[in-house]
Amino acid sequence: MASIFSRIVSGEIPCYKIAENEDFLAFLDINPLVAGHTLVIPKREVDYIFDLSADELSAMMAFVRPVALAIGKVIPCKRVGMAVIGLEVPHAHIHLVPINGVYDIDFKRPKLNFTNEEFLEIAGKIRARI
Repeated sequence: MASIFSRIVSGEIPCYKIAENEDFLAFLDINPLVAGHTLVIPKREVDYIFDLSADELSAMMAFVRPVALAIGKVIPCKRVGMAVIGLEVPHAHIHLVPINGVYDIDFKRPKLNFTNEEFLEIAGKIRARI
């Protein structure tokens, strides 16, 4: 069965797209820790990030870099943290989270709620800086 992320890649489920190429997709997390919380996934359905080939993982990091830099330009923060947990959705993914301290990337924290318009505005601002 396809993961929710595979369904996003296929267009079956909409997303707030940040960036895309032939192999990867970046989009806003709809249950964000903070504004700008972004997920980056390979389009190929792979459960565990370290099941990607070395070349795929390198290409994913090259794709992640400009996305993270754009987030940092748009969302006031000290850093853009990166987390790979991989338990909640069986599809490899990287969380990019604007942070000002180490506990800002604690996934036990309450998630924020944004309106469709707010998500569209955040995504548009980040896209414009890539």
